Amino acid sequence: MPYSTFETEHRVRPDDIDMFRHVHNSKYFDYVLAARYEQMETCYGMGMEKFMERGFGWVVRAVYMDYKRALVMGDYFLVRTGIESINDKGCRVAFTITNKATNKVCCDGYFDYVMIDMATGRGAKVPEDVIEHYGI
Repeated sequence: MPYSTFETEHRVRPDDIDMFRHVHNSKYFDYVLAARYEQMETCYGMGMEKFMERGFGWVVRAVYMDYKRALVMGDYFLVRTGIESINDKGCRVAFTITNKATNKVCCDGYFDYVMIDMATGRGAKVPEDVIEHYGI
């Protein structure tokens, strides 16, 4: 099943910079999570609050990031994310972070998420209507 991809623009802030004067590697994780949170609401129409109302949450199980080039103070960048696969156990969200001025990829990879039952903290089956909703 094909899935949509969406893009969110951000700008590097002073508190994102490390002692080497570029974005600290941990901030790329934050950039993807922030973009995904926004995109769930604005692009899919099913934000995290909707999942929580149903007693569900998404938890990161694994992450792969491939750093290619640095972002520096003041850079504008685009975070493109999209579901690569989804099933009753969770989903894989692929991402690319691109420097807006140069159009060069700074970092790409994926996040593997599992759905949890908020009451127990244990894995939960992804409801079929959610799988269908996230398809194109």
